[in-house]
Amino acid sequence: MTKRGYAASKKLLTGLIGAPIAHSASPAMHERAAEALGLRGHYQLIEVAGADAAGLRMMLEGVRRLGFAGVNVTFPYKEAVVPLLDELAPGAAAMGAVNTIVVRDNRLIGHNTDTTGFARAVAPLLSPTGNAVAVIGTGGVGKAIAFALASLKVADLRIFDTEPARAEKLAALLARHGGARVAGNVKDALDGATGLVNGTPVGMLPNRDTPVPASLLRENLWVADAVYSPLITPLLTAARAKGARIMTGRELAIYQAADAFELFAGLAPSTQVMGEAFDEVMAARSSAYYAA
Repeated sequence: MTKRGYAASKKLLTGLIGAPIAHSASPAMHERAAEALGLRGHYQLIEVAGADAAGLRMMLEGVRRLGFAGVNVTFPYKEAVVPLLDELAPGAAAMGAVNTIVVRDNRLIGHNTDTTGFARAVAPLLSPTGNAVAVIGTGGVGKAIAFALASLKVADLRIFDTEPARAEKLAALLARHGGARVAGNVKDALDGATGLVNGTPVGMLPNRDTPVPASLLRENLWVADAVYSPLITPLLTAARAKGARIMTGRELAIYQAADAFELFAGLAPSTQVMGEAFDEVMAARSSAYYAA
């Protein structure tokens, strides 16, 4: 590990911009990882709903001036922050979505660790002999998932969004990275697919819907969900009932956080420590839910 930037100062101020984010496990993961590395870490939730460009610019200026090493960005601002930054890492620039902003030399630099995190998480599910994967949702996280699958050489990538123009725009971005086919509906996207990923917030508490009808799920399919609150979403419940292999949002949450932490601190954190922190948050949340 190499030390640089904020790691050398033993203090690490980071945070998350988005709404709603009270459920986020990020504070626990980042602060526990910092502690394990001998840093004094604080991860601040910055929940502002309905911010326009001027509001986002004001928040980002605060990040620049108040000593933050950087911040994560989540729904609904992953695309909205892009034109407000000083620089974009190549991966973030390619997809036009950012989930991690690093402050370096008073400049705000956008990265996307959803892509690297999902690639690490999904790799064990992919077959060495060929994959056909359907991605539902083409917003900030859906874009990152699609680019991750393209980086893993998934040749048959199908994307669907309830707003067709968004899917067409993502397909155009992916044209230089292996390409993707826009599906007309969810059934079309799943026809002959070996894998399915939910890249939408559908199923995130308090929502209990599913982006894919249970009738379209089957045993010879793996199903992943980017949502982790709850860990077992209605989609994953239905998929498991059909005998499909499932992947919760746990691994994506941990790996994207670990990659972001390394960008913030200049130190590689323990994914085991971050995973333990994540699991404690989820266990406490589950206990509170059933107690109520």
